[in-house]
Amino acid sequence: MDKKTIGVLVGSLRRDSFSKKVSLCLAGALEERFDVKFIDIGSLAMYNQDLDNPQDTPTEWTRFRQEVKAVDAVLFVTPEYNRSMPPVLKNALDIGSRPMNESAWNGKPGAVVGVSPGRIGGFGSCNHLRQSATWLNIAMMQQPEAYIGGVADMVDTDGVSDPWLQGHLQKFADAFGAWIDKLTA
Repeated sequence: MDKKTIGVLVGSLRRDSFSKKVSLCLAGALEERFDVKFIDIGSLAMYNQDLDNPQDTPTEWTRFRQEVKAVDAVLFVTPEYNRSMPPVLKNALDIGSRPMNESAWNGKPGAVVGVSPGRIGGFGSCNHLRQSATWLNIAMMQQPEAYIGGVADMVDTDGVSDPWLQGHLQKFADAFGAWIDKLTA
């Protein structure tokens, strides 16, 4: 039986980002049961409907849409910028939702993890992402939630170093795996 594929979208483009480190830890927790594919969002031009036609559609938009359509589920790992998701992640959601009635997101199981050096742990970014996901018909896992505050003290140059966080992410990955299985059976 072929493994289902999870597409991972990281909302931070920073080279040494906390979100990237957390996403790599989650990928490791999921890889035994699923194929995990990181989907690049950093090369996507800002969405402009004037370009969304057969003659002008940027090749990166086409690539991105095909990659999202090809996965069975999506996992978002995002920092919080000004109590919302980063613009690069919102842009990816918008690009994947077009053309109208051809959304690459439609019906996919999804989950979100918020990451922040602050105490709130990305609650605002997760909440805004969930609002968009509802409209995009992404079936977001509601529980357990994962808002990782104080992340700067839980990672090092090699990734997630905190044993508590490693265990928490494993529980989250297990729940997400069960969510995907339930919705794609």
